[in-house]
Amino acid sequence: MIKPIDEMLKLWAEEMHDPGVAGGGYAGGNLLAMMMANKGEMIRGTRGSRVLLDRVGELDLIVNGLPEQQKEVVTEHYLNRDSEPAQKYRHCRCSRNTFYLRLHVAHQTIQARLLRRVA
Repeated sequence: MIKPIDEMLKLWAEEMHDPGVAGGGYAGGNLLAMMMANKGEMIRGTRGSRVLLDRVGELDLIVNGLPEQQKEVVTEHYLNRDSEPAQKYRHCRCSRNTFYLRLHVAHQTIQARLLRRVA
């Protein structure tokens, strides 16, 4: 795993898909609605996040655009907090090694897409 991408995805899971907030994270995960509610101002996450909410929204778009197998392991790894690792592998229909290989490839894909957007 790529540690900075792992940290971003953990923040993404907290901010955009927090099970403790009705309808998801800020404005139900809709970045535009969140900006409208704050009169166009971008604010930092409430948990002291180092990544601005626009980056979290951008990450959500990237995750949703991943190839299906990569998206499946990312969502299973970061959003399914209650499952045991073996249940996650079974849900993704792959072995432990394949699961983490797909997760690593997803991290690489996310990193490449973020770098492409910056450039």
